[in-house]
Amino acid sequence: MNNLDYGIIGNCRSAALISKNGSIDWCCLPEFDSSSVFAKLLDDEIGGSFGIDVDDSYEIQQAYDAETAILITSFTSGQNSFELHDFMPRYQNNEGGHFSPPELVRYLKLVSGKPSFKVLYNPKLEYAQGKTTSFIKKDFIASLTHEVKFDTVFLYTSFDKECVVQGNEITLTEDGFFLLTYNEKIFLPTIKNAFMDLERTRIYWLNWSQKTPTYKKFDAQIKRSAITLKLLSYDKTGAVLAAATTSLPETIGEVRNWDYRFCWIRDASMVIKVVSELGHKNVAKRYLQFIIDLIPDKDEKLQIMYGINREKKLTEMTLDHLSGYKGSKPVRIGNAAYEQVQNDIYGILMDVIYELIKQFKTEIQNGEELWGITKGIVWIVEKHWQEADKGIWEFRSEDKHFTFSKVLCWTAIDRAIKVAELLNKQHKIEKWKPLEEQIRKDIMDKAWNQNKQAFTQSYGSEHMDASVLLMESYGFIDAKDPKYVSTVKAVEKDLCNEGLLYRYKNDDDFGAPSSSFTICTFWFINSLFKIGEEEKALKQFEQLLSYSNHLGLFSEDIDFKTKRLLGNFPQAYSHLALIECAINFSNKESEEHILESMGH
Repeated sequence: MNNLDYGIIGNCRSAALISKNGSIDWCCLPEFDSSSVFAKLLDDEIGGSFGIDVDDSYEIQQAYDAETAILITSFTSGQNSFELHDFMPRYQNNEGGHFSPPELVRYLKLVSGKPSFKVLYNPKLEYAQGKTTSFIKKDFIASLTHEVKFDTVFLYTSFDKECVVQGNEITLTEDGFFLLTYNEKIFLPTIKNAFMDLERTRIYWLNWSQKTPTYKKFDAQIKRSAITLKLLSYDKTGAVLAAATTSLPETIGEVRNWDYRFCWIRDASMVIKVVSELGHKNVAKRYLQFIIDLIPDKDEKLQIMYGINREKKLTEMTLDHLSGYKGSKPVRIGNAAYEQVQNDIYGILMDVIYELIKQFKTEIQNGEELWGITKGIVWIVEKHWQEADKGIWEFRSEDKHFTFSKVLCWTAIDRAIKVAELLNKQHKIEKWKPLEEQIRKDIMDKAWNQNKQAFTQSYGSEHMDASVLLMESYGFIDAKDPKYVSTVKAVEKDLCNEGLLYRYKNDDDFGAPSSSFTICTFWFINSLFKIGEEEKALKQFEQLLSYSNHLGLFSEDIDFKTKRLLGNFPQAYSHLALIECAINFSNKESEEHILESMGH
């Protein structure tokens, strides 16, 4: 089956996707949202890639170096064998910060014999909009374009540069390397430097992963997902990306193709909550700073998303010269959704602010600013919670009173009250309580559908929506409440298809959805677990894990019939929900183990 068989490497500045036979098919430099150097992912013919080509006698296998973001592709033919270690350098420098240059290293390690390969080096700068020409210089191969705008990359290597550019056969007699960089190096890279970078980067990731607790069940999946979320975080500003790609379609051949290399407040806040629960405090602190830097005016409404360098305008345009993933046009860069109003983001942000103040109470440096943001959010929610919006799924047409948005308005006030309690602001608690009650009553009265015996997508609607499953996660309703239990059953009845979930089934701006939104299936499994159907939940969870790619990575969507991965990749949403589910099952096991050891 043709799947998204890619691994991701990165260094919290940019990322690259490498196919299961070792070809770099997607990479943007110098940063995540820069224009592409390789975009074969979005156009087989002209996108550009950096491949290692071997003859048919070679068997190729791929796996991550355990608990790191270093991807190892092994090539074996009889006695002849070598490994390709791909990574983007990241390690601590002497100043206490991190060395994360805009470059990637391909370290070729000779294992045995005299293996041979060809290099297919074909950079296509600026999304392949113009011609890219490569020149062999004394120390490096320079590739440049100046048709659309001027841009260059530099390739340093221990191999014969002529052979690399011409794609001639190379026999590996000792370890070798490639270093692709956005900036010309001042000191000439050597094989020794490349090896040092590999080792330092390995140590960095092992140290990082060691902070993640060890779980009884699904430990490897939790750790891989945590590393993947870390790879989608942008060190410079604290932003967290929704995914590393643009325009991977939700359904092959359709037009639901979006650029996800931005920071959605919702996705990012959910990621931060999970990652900080795993003990990774720095990612959380950087993200809080990102938020603080974004909110200059007390009454400025928050956008639903921003550029990773805090850009507020994310103009959407199409690249019509690219044929798209498997022919799915258009390829888009930028995202017009930044202009939408989605009232749920205040609750999601307030939830993460509360969690972080609770966790870091003694060491939070920007408490005053966070209290200021808290008061500002309450003020905005109080003024706007009764208005319709676009909702979590970003309907581009009419606004509605979405149940999820209302529940998250309630969450905003509930968490603001909890923050006020932590900070002993008694007068605010008394002032905000009636508003919390008013929103709760509104939801209970208007979101409940007597006919369906469930909370539905929006006020007065007959349609089910997977997002209502989160009413329990945010503490709006108890898992054992009959209304919640029957909502879970109604969601299953209407939205479940072969163990996978639709987000919703009603038509949106592009017709009816035809693939499963991966996070929704995780939410559903979580809900089954919470209402007491634990065995069924575990069975579905294990089933869902089997649909990941060969490296345990998930994209945004899964095709109901073929189970192939669809949508942008790897998707932060999918991995954060995987972690939440896995921790539930693992904690359950620990509780049972404790009870057994107590003789119960």
